[in-house]
Amino acid sequence: MGKEVETVQVQQHAPIASKFPLNFWESMVASTVLLGFGLGLAGVYLTLPDSDYSFLKLPRTLEDLQLLRDNLEIYTSDYTAQVLVGYCTVYIFMQTFMIPGTVFMSLLAGALFGIFKGVALVVFTATAGASSCFFLSKIIGRPLLSTLWPEKLKFFQDQVARRRKGLLNYMLFLRLTPTLPNTFINFASPIMDVPYHIFFMATIIGLIPAAYVTVRAGLALGELQSIGDLYDFNSIATLFLIGIVSVTPTLMSKDES
Repeated sequence: MGKEVETVQVQQHAPIASKFPLNFWESMVASTVLLGFGLGLAGVYLTLPDSDYSFLKLPRTLEDLQLLRDNLEIYTSDYTAQVLVGYCTVYIFMQTFMIPGTVFMSLLAGALFGIFKGVALVVFTATAGASSCFFLSKIIGRPLLSTLWPEKLKFFQDQVARRRKGLLNYMLFLRLTPTLPNTFINFASPIMDVPYHIFFMATIIGLIPAAYVTVRAGLALGELQSIGDLYDFNSIATLFLIGIVSVTPTLMSKDES
């Protein structure tokens, strides 16, 4: 019996609803930060007096930083709000888009605002910038991470999966110690489904010791010979000790189970 060739039925695939990676509140935070970048810089530019601002550039060396400090000190007393807004905007922008050089900004905070205000400022801006980077990574992070840090990503994925019950302690450990770069942690955490509240708490608490070390060094900026002088053996050993203390509850709970 001759049989007509059956027509190939084209399967009608139901359109896959592409879920936007940010929820409402995360979208609001991300939008507010982006809007804040533009408004902050515009506000600073419009309210400062006419002058030569050629010294305003991202510092890449200690000499650049000292020049920036010397010039900004003139404005800090009379235009405190503008300097603060400008500082916060630049720091958060650098953290969000992973631009190197935030260590110079932390040193500058100590040089301009002193140790207590400087630490508070650095922790605030670093946490805000890390949060912005966290939200940005939800949108574009996965392909970039696979390309830039494939080995670190595999290590981080394995560690997060093993330490889900004590994830806050582990994230604190990472923030306190140089085990993984902070830039990588900011970008990889949402890909590994680290909850934002854990990411936030680990960041705002875990950055305090390193911020203190850097801001304090900014008080004696002229004595620094290199960035390597910031973290001597004692400083690194202290950070690791604090980090080990933070992760100890997780290790003990694993042993008990």
